Amino acid sequence: MQILAGDIGGTNTRLTLYNATSPTRHEPLREETYPSAAFDSLDAILQRFLETSPAERIERACFGIAGPVIDQVCNATNLPWRVAAREIEETFNFDAVWLLNDLEANAWGIEALPEEDLLTLSSGHGEAKGNRSIISAGTGLGEAGLFWDGRGYQPFPSEGGHSDFSPSNLLEFELYQWLADQYGHVSWERLVSGPGLENLHRFLTKYRQHKTPDWLLQQMSELGKAPAISNAALQALDPICVEALDLFISLYGREAGIHALKIMATGGVYLGGGIAPKILTRLRNGGFLAAFHDKGRMRPLMETMPVHVILNDKAALLGAARFAALQ
Repeated sequence: MQILAGDIGGTNTRLTLYNATSPTRHEPLREETYPSAAFDSLDAILQRFLETSPAERIERACFGIAGPVIDQVCNATNLPWRVAAREIEETFNFDAVWLLNDLEANAWGIEALPEEDLLTLSSGHGEAKGNRSIISAGTGLGEAGLFWDGRGYQPFPSEGGHSDFSPSNLLEFELYQWLADQYGHVSWERLVSGPGLENLHRFLTKYRQHKTPDWLLQQMSELGKAPAISNAALQALDPICVEALDLFISLYGREAGIHALKIMATGGVYLGGGIAPKILTRLRNGGFLAAFHDKGRMRPLMETMPVHVILNDKAALLGAARFAALQ
């Protein structure tokens, strides 16, 4: 059976055609990545992909998409796209099409990952059981969970990344007001994401009355703002970049802990997305876990939760393919 899996984000849309020999074995036949903003719809990307696809008929398709999926329809959060499973099914003559929230797709992919695709920040209690949490900072901030039913895990979506940010000290209150003046509603995604890192850097530059050096402006122009800030911080080349990344990591840890606490993720917490694997050296320095564990009387509970970083950037594609194969 051939399954087309997609991971649709605000920056890139990735498609992989799999030959599914069983619900758990998927052989990739073809992979393509497209810049999402260069296309006016998912249909346009699918048309491009299928123009050069193998002759065999694709039977099932499943797409993880960054946004809430309601009745198999999604208005993407960071793209001007409306995506409907039934319309794709009819347009491309697939037997069945499903849409998942992108983090739900990632959650389905966790079970397909080998041990070497995970880096452990905290082992927690060795024989951890119970619900799991996944949180992913990238173009946006995605969150999802996996409910433990006593026999296996049932992934479920969440839009918790859009819940209200809560400041906890004087600097963060200033940060909150600065963001509220610009956006009105201040969500966690405004801080814990690629654009969030840019927001933190802009705020700290103003707050510290620091002039951004010309070489950094040049790198921002060449690499993009968030990658340039991150690179400068990792190499300790600019104090505001270092402070911005440290604050980003602390906020990431705090919100990961909030989400984990709310769903009692005693079975483990997983960091997905494109940012975490690129800043592993800083994630391991302690700031993330300090904020994650800092939950007052619930600290002992938080310390039991294992925390892992997903190193495989195809987790959402594997999850979408796994979901489709199991239907």
